[in-house]
Amino acid sequence: MQVFNIDYIEIIGLTAAVLTTSAFLPQVYKTWKTKDVSALSLPMLLIFFIGIVFWLVYGILEKSLSMILANTITIMSSFLLLYFKIKYGKRQ
Repeated sequence: MQVFNIDYIEIIGLTAAVLTTSAFLPQVYKTWKTKDVSALSLPMLLIFFIGIVFWLVYGILEKSLSMILANTITIMSSFLLLYFKIKYGKRQ
């Protein structure tokens, strides 16, 4: 039983997953280091987080490795930004 179908389409998806997910990580790092969350919108972060959860569920249902990997990492990153926004936003 084949769980994931790795073909050229999935390789394109994996490439896109690496690029888009890694593009998000500098913001998480910068926010962690500076603790400046003033430019982050809480409603946007919440909507984004919920959307990524749905993308992850979709990726699991479609058995798409690229969607599962990218959205799992992005969920963790966006959760960190939500956490930082709530924790450090009270200081401002």
